[in-house]
Amino acid sequence: MSAMPTVDPGLFGADLRPQFDAFLDEHRAALRGCLEGVTEEESRRRLVPSKTTLLGLVKHATFVEKVWFDEAVYERTRAEIGIPATPDESFVLDDGDTIESVTAAHREACEASRRAVADLTLDDVVRGNRRGPLPSAGCTSTCSASSRSTAGTRTSCGSRSSRRAEAVAWPDPAQPLAGRGARRDSQGAQCSRRRRGQPRPRP
Repeated sequence: MSAMPTVDPGLFGADLRPQFDAFLDEHRAALRGCLEGVTEEESRRRLVPSKTTLLGLVKHATFVEKVWFDEAVYERTRAEIGIPATPDESFVLDDGDTIESVTAAHREACEASRRAVADLTLDDVVRGNRRGPLPSAGCTSTCSASSRSTAGTRTSCGSRSSRRAEAVAWPDPAQPLAGRGARRDSQGAQCSRRRRGQPRPRP
């Protein structure tokens, strides 16, 4: 896996927009780098019960780009864009998916994303997201976080091993934020109970 591109140190003193663009492109490149040095079979290998594979992660990231920079900015439906209705479906690999084709699709989606926000400021509001209106900065930062989290997952099928071959898909942008917070609060409460030696409640 090649090293992530080096960000120009001068960017740290620049305006937020150039920083956002540079860091997002860095995470995008790192994600595609997960497929370097693996075979087609290895890229499709499932080492966990979920649909997670290296190739599926990059395909999912293409879906994420189109959700945040096409659906949100241009207010097109997922059906109009030609992407799955849910994040889970975006991990599914077709017989014709290859490292070359999935990587090319991700590059094309990233180029389209850059064009979509080229004339927007971070404070400009986009209205196509399923949660409702939000600043364009939210699209950039969320997509960056998604690329970073998926790029950090490199299973042992490649030249680099990982103790834990599990990845968590970025949540559906349609899911209310309150629901996610409630889930985190519930998980935190369970951890607190275990630390105090209390039994874990049965589902």
